[in-house]
Amino acid sequence: MFKPSRILVPTDMSDHSLKAIRMAFDIAAQYNAEVFLLHVIKNPVPECVIDYSISEELVKNLQTEMFESARKGILKLLDMFPSINADKIATDVRTGVPYEEILNEAEEREIDLIVISPLGTTGLAKYLMGSVARHVLLGAKCPVLLTK
Repeated sequence: MFKPSRILVPTDMSDHSLKAIRMAFDIAAQYNAEVFLLHVIKNPVPECVIDYSISEELVKNLQTEMFESARKGILKLLDMFPSINADKIATDVRTGVPYEEILNEAEEREIDLIVISPLGTTGLAKYLMGSVARHVLLGAKCPVLLTK
C-alpha cells in the first residue's frame, strides 16, 4: 500500500493551487507525512532591455522583494489552515522554469508524492491542462496527484 511520507505541493497562489494544498494537507494528516510548499518565480528581473540597463543594485533589490513577497504569500496561504501542524510543513521559493524547478525540488527532497492543480493562473486554464502540470506529470519520478 502506498503511504506517502514527503509531499510536494507547488503553488502559484491561485485558488486552484489552494485546492491542491488542501488535498495535500488531508493526505499528510492521514499518513503523518511532511508537506513541502514550493513557489517558483518564473520571470526573474532582466538586467538589460534593448536600450536600457538596470543597475545591479536595483536588480538585487527587486529580486529580494520578489522573494519576500512570495514567502509572505505562502505564509498567507498557510494562515488559511490554522489546524495544520506547522512543524510538518516546509516552504521554499525558487526562480526558473516552473516545471523544471518543481522536478528539481522533488528530486532534492526525495519527494514520494506531488500534489498539483492541473489548472494555473493563465486565461487558458479553463480549457486545457496547464503546461506546468503536464510537464511535471511527464517528468516526475514519483506519483503525481492532479487535483480538481
